[in-house]
Amino acid sequence: MHPIAFFYPEGHEAHSLTGHAERPERVEAIRSALQVAGLWDQGLQIQPQPISDSILGAIHTPEMIDTVRAHSQLGTNVDPDTYLTQESWPLALQAAGGAAALARAVWRGEAQTGFALARPPGHHATRSHAMGFCLLNNVALATESLLQQEGARSIAVVDMDVHHGNGTQDIFYERGEVMFFSTHQSPLYPGSGQLNERGLGAGQGKVVNMPMPPFSGDGAFRVAYNEIVPAMLSRFQPEIVLVSFGFDSHWKDPLANLLVSARGYGEAVGSLRNWAQANCEGRIALVLEGGYDLEAAGACALAAMQALLGEKISDDLGPAGERENDDWVQVLDRVKEIWQI
Repeated sequence: MHPIAFFYPEGHEAHSLTGHAERPERVEAIRSALQVAGLWDQGLQIQPQPISDSILGAIHTPEMIDTVRAHSQLGTNVDPDTYLTQESWPLALQAAGGAAALARAVWRGEAQTGFALARPPGHHATRSHAMGFCLLNNVALATESLLQQEGARSIAVVDMDVHHGNGTQDIFYERGEVMFFSTHQSPLYPGSGQLNERGLGAGQGKVVNMPMPPFSGDGAFRVAYNEIVPAMLSRFQPEIVLVSFGFDSHWKDPLANLLVSARGYGEAVGSLRNWAQANCEGRIALVLEGGYDLEAAGACALAAMQALLGEKISDDLGPAGERENDDWVQVLDRVKEIWQI
C-alpha cells in the first residue's frame, strides 16, 4: 500500500480567465510546495476514471449538464463569477474523474490516503446549477462513485472551505447514506449553511453546519475539528471520510477573513486522520476546493499532507497578525447544544 496518492489535473491551465481569482497558479503552487518538501514524488499518481451517466445523473440534472456543456462550447460564463472556456467541460469531467479515482484508490487500500488537486473546483455546484467558480461537484461525484461502484454504504463529507458547501449539501440533503459537515465563515457567499439546516427525510440529522463569525481563527477550528466533528463522525460511523479542502479560511486569503493558520489546517486534518485510523481503516481523502492566495496554497497543502502522513506539521507563514475574537464560542456552544455533544 502506498502511504499517499495524488491526482494532478493535466491541462487544467486551459480553464483560465485573465484576472479571475480561480486561476491555474493555485494548483501549481500546491504541487510545487509538495515537490520541494519531497512529498509529491512519494505519492502514487492517480489517473482519472470515467464518470458514468448513471453517476453523473444521480448528482446533476440533465438540464444542468446540458447548460454547462453548452456554455463551454461557446466559451461563455454561466453567471458573472463562473466562467468557462471551450476546454472547461472536458476538464470538469477530468476533475470529477480524478476525485473519484483517488477516492477509489483509498477505498480499495491501494493508498492509505490522498489528495486530488481537482480543478475546476466543485462544492458550490448544486444538483441543478453551476455557480461560485464550480462546474461539476467533484466530491459529490466521487461519493456517488463509491456508493454505486464500490459498495460503500456510509460516507462522510467534511467541508473546510471558508465558503459554505451549498452544492454538496443540496445534493445530499435528503439522502441518508452521506453525512455532511461544513465549517465556514458567516456572513459570506453563498449565504447558506445556517444552524437550522440539518437535512430532511432520510437525511434528517445528517447535515451539520458550523457558521463562524469573521476573525474566528485557529481557536474555532480547534473546537470544531477536535470536538464536534469527531463526535458526530462517531455517531454516523462512515466507512470513509472525504474532505472538501478549501484553503481560503487561511488568514492570507483575499476573499475572506476567518484567520485560520496553515498549522490550524494541519491540526484539523490530523484530527480527522486520527478518527479515520481508529474507526474506518484510516480511509481519508482530500479534494481541492477554493483558496486564492498562492503562499497560503503551498503552506496549507503542505501542513495537510504532513498531517495525513503523521509527520510534524510545519507552517512558515505562522499565525495571523490580526487579533482573533471569540464570538465563535457562542456559535459552537449552540452547535454542541443542538447535537447534544
